[in-house]
Amino acid sequence: MAAAAGDGGGEGVHEERGAPGDDSTSGAESLDRLYPAVGAARPPRKRTTSQCKSEPPLLRTSKRTIYTAGRPPWYNEHGTQSKEAFVIGLGGGSASGKTTVARMIIEALDVPWVVLLSMDSFYKVLTKQQQEQAASNDFNFDHPDAFDFDLIISTLKKLKQGKSVTIPIYDFTTHSRKKEWKTLYGANVIIFEGIMAFADKMLLELLDMKIFVDTDSDIRLVRRLRRDIGERGRDIEGVIKQYNKFVKPAFDQYIQPTMRLADIVVPRGSGNTVAIDLIVQHVHSQLEERKLRWDMAALASAHQCHPLPRTLSVLKSTPQVRGMHTIIRDKETSRDEFIFYSKRLMRLLIEHALSFLPFRSCTVQTPQGEDYEGRSYSGKQITGVSILRAGETMEPALRAVCKDVRIGTILIQTNSNTGEPELHYLRLPKDISEDHVILMDCTVSTGAAAMMAVRVLLDHDVPEDKIFLLSLLMAEMGVHSVAYAFPQVKIITTAVDKKVNNLFRIIPGIGEYPPGTGSGTCLGWDGWSGAPGQPQEGEGSSPCPAEPCYKSMQPLTKDRLASSSPGSAREPMSLRSPLWAKSTRRRQQGQH
Repeated sequence: MAAAAGDGGGEGVHEERGAPGDDSTSGAESLDRLYPAVGAARPPRKRTTSQCKSEPPLLRTSKRTIYTAGRPPWYNEHGTQSKEAFVIGLGGGSASGKTTVARMIIEALDVPWVVLLSMDSFYKVLTKQQQEQAASNDFNFDHPDAFDFDLIISTLKKLKQGKSVTIPIYDFTTHSRKKEWKTLYGANVIIFEGIMAFADKMLLELLDMKIFVDTDSDIRLVRRLRRDIGERGRDIEGVIKQYNKFVKPAFDQYIQPTMRLADIVVPRGSGNTVAIDLIVQHVHSQLEERKLRWDMAALASAHQCHPLPRTLSVLKSTPQVRGMHTIIRDKETSRDEFIFYSKRLMRLLIEHALSFLPFRSCTVQTPQGEDYEGRSYSGKQITGVSILRAGETMEPALRAVCKDVRIGTILIQTNSNTGEPELHYLRLPKDISEDHVILMDCTVSTGAAAMMAVRVLLDHDVPEDKIFLLSLLMAEMGVHSVAYAFPQVKIITTAVDKKVNNLFRIIPGIGEYPPGTGSGTCLGWDGWSGAPGQPQEGEGSSPCPAEPCYKSMQPLTKDRLASSSPGSAREPMSLRSPLWAKSTRRRQQGQH
């Protein structure tokens, strides 16, 4: 930026300037290299805004971003977070290498869902007079008063408690916050870095581990000169003037004294790999102590013989509903019939769920000029959230009933080694906290995936009494688990079966498909399909161990997930045959 707004975390790009070993000598960073060649064009700025981001585990290829690991449960069987996220505070002078150290820690930790939070994002918005001072390098960005500590503390508190937070994006060129704020959520580990990371007492209380990055002042000055001249379009005189007037005095007065508060001091910054290894070992031990372990067998037996909760509503078992259940449970039912009657049941389920929304009295005038006393929805908006993979098949029924409904997605998969649900991906509409949310999953057996999805919504400030969990079929175990953890969530289904087997599949369940249908996958991305003997539960279970399943399933990529996100131009996923879809594409190509 034109002034020192990058002082708190401008080192976010300096790791590209040389090897870590360069920290030990200043000769390699000669001041002569900072002067641009005569007649050379000034390079474009590489970064003009603050950086805060989460670090999910990814496998990147040239065309795809594949999510390779999920976030295990961060809450107990009561649905509450029993352990807070582990917060690491990184302090040090400007251009000392804090961001480089933070990224090295993230890479070495190799744990899912790490959030990097920079103090750069929390600079106060400048007045017009202050902006003029900043343009002439006369505004002190290295003073504690330049930061919004109230916002920093409230944001870090919520993030540590597992809540979703919005982070301002600070524009270094205009010295103001952008209109768009970035959302951060799902932190097991939070790395908070900035020059004033240890300057506030309340902020210190939130830090579980405090690290001070100590780098020689000459090296920090050279890095700062290179950054501001080469990447932020400033002249060397202005940089040195600001350094002597504000940066160095602030380091001596506010930053260096906080070194005594640190648990660990890292000399030479990123070049000190021994210190970084010790930090990583300590963080690993802390995470192991905080790890939650689920006992599915205990969860299954906890509510045996208990009456069904009052928050459960089952669609009235009329002869029509009973007849449709008979068809979809019959193992001799063809695939097309199963799809057709499942869609009918879903439509009835959605209509039944809407009757629990709040309505108010209203009066309208009929075409005949007479008044009619009616009812209208009194909430702000209805939002649908599908638990991928199977929950997405309920979206067409919701869209058919609710016009212009917003749709969000949560991808939850079961870890085959631990048996626990894991959160892999989520995309929720903005301002969802004020909506009535219809959470959709085709079947609920243990309730583990449904509990995780409800917890995600609560972390995004959706009131518990505004969440409606809808499922085509549920087991009593799943109903009790969800109701016990979240007693205000409304649970709505078309039927409740009494048992689950030792593999936690619903008994008697929806049934099995006949072997001659030409399909080999579980209920998955591309619609409805199934194979004899395979589970039909929609709780984000891993793909079935049948060979055709792996051939038909596509990778869970960011592009595919985003295609089902709110605002997407594609049509909702329909419950249709892949063969039918293929013939449709051929007809469309023929028309063109």
